[in-house]
Amino acid sequence: MNQPTRREFIKTTALTGAAATVFPTFLTGAKAPKATVRLGFIGVGLRGRNHVQQALFRDDVVIPAICDLDPASIAATNELIKKAGRPLPEAYSKGDKAFEQMLKRDDLDGVVIATPWEWHVPMAVATMKAGKYAAVEVSATVTLQESWDLVNASEKTGMPCMMLENVCYRRDVLAVLNMVRQGLFGEMTYAHCGYQHDLRNIKFNDGKGHGVGAEFGAKGYSEARWRTQHSVDRNGDLYPTHGLGPVAHWLNINRGNQFVRLTSMATKSRGLHKYVVDHGGENHPNAKVNFKLGDVVTTMIECANGENIVIIHDTNSPRPYSLGFRAQGTQGIWMDDNDMIYLEGITPKAHTWEPFAAYQDKYDHPLWKRHAQTAEHSGHGGIDFFVLRGFIEAVKAKGPVPIDVYDAAAWSAISPLSEQSIAGGSKAVDIPDFTRGKWKSNKPIFALNDAF
Repeated sequence: MNQPTRREFIKTTALTGAAATVFPTFLTGAKAPKATVRLGFIGVGLRGRNHVQQALFRDDVVIPAICDLDPASIAATNELIKKAGRPLPEAYSKGDKAFEQMLKRDDLDGVVIATPWEWHVPMAVATMKAGKYAAVEVSATVTLQESWDLVNASEKTGMPCMMLENVCYRRDVLAVLNMVRQGLFGEMTYAHCGYQHDLRNIKFNDGKGHGVGAEFGAKGYSEARWRTQHSVDRNGDLYPTHGLGPVAHWLNINRGNQFVRLTSMATKSRGLHKYVVDHGGENHPNAKVNFKLGDVVTTMIECANGENIVIIHDTNSPRPYSLGFRAQGTQGIWMDDNDMIYLEGITPKAHTWEPFAAYQDKYDHPLWKRHAQTAEHSGHGGIDFFVLRGFIEAVKAKGPVPIDVYDAAAWSAISPLSEQSIAGGSKAVDIPDFTRGKWKSNKPIFALNDAF
């Protein structure tokens, strides 16, 4: 494989060098002063406890307070903290607005929110109004108005809000980002991504644990208690950000590029009904539920700089997991499925795929080169380490977060906009500019080096 040209190298070096004059030390790689970050956690169920565990691995993080309505989740979190030899936090659990009491504390720098989707924006907005950094799980918003609420709150308070999109830190997509920035794919023209994940045993269970069963709602366990209802009520791409986040970085969305419009369509809905019948029988009460969500939802996005993006949402069918990434430009293409690449003039044999492994090693992102060993104990193949670390480092530096409120708003807005398109017969729908024009001059800040 050939090295990047001198021109490509100078272009990439210039971008990183320019960042040193604009961004604080945690973005440029310079050593920042050590500080202690005081984190609160709203929602300490399965996902929230994963973030707590990552925080406990660090000696520069303390946890003064946690919030959850479930006593079992509070108890399990306290057990984690006790095993780590840390003092137990104060727990807030009295009523739906218990988080508001927690936010009145003056010993919290940032708050991590891992709750059902409909609570993300109210909790993140309240966090920013309380003068604290907000970190919110994906998707950040459910409605288009919520995306604006998130942006408006951040701009009004001056407090950052980070969406915890961990897939942005996946090792292969970061290597591809490295290659895109070095010009290996030429000029980018197209990207493909999605969330293709059989969630049927998450959406339904026996009320005791993940696995077999046909219950959801009040009789369900964990996410089945709230997530499945979205499949009853909504028809659109309900979970776009795992795929769209990395693609947005490849294409510099909100930083020199922008989503312009989309169109979506959905197949008929069959998978969830069939699963209920297969696991609960034809006479099970849930066999009478009308699930609105199509089994496969396809969304096409047009970008300001002329690229197209296709997103697939596929969670109701029997299938292996895949986010279906594809990065394509004027010089070549990479595909996530089967981990294949072809670069014109570099790949030895014309019109023939080659394995990505050698490129992964050669263009491994500096973040992974520096932190791979530390990330080993983290969830989801290490990416959970990186995403929470990004938030913590931003709070320590009192600087911008790597995945900011405009990313959270735009990526998450694909859900309601896809619903709108499908309801209108797959009509084209304009995507708002949540940056209010700043995308034209904003510079990339995500993963510029090994610091963030």
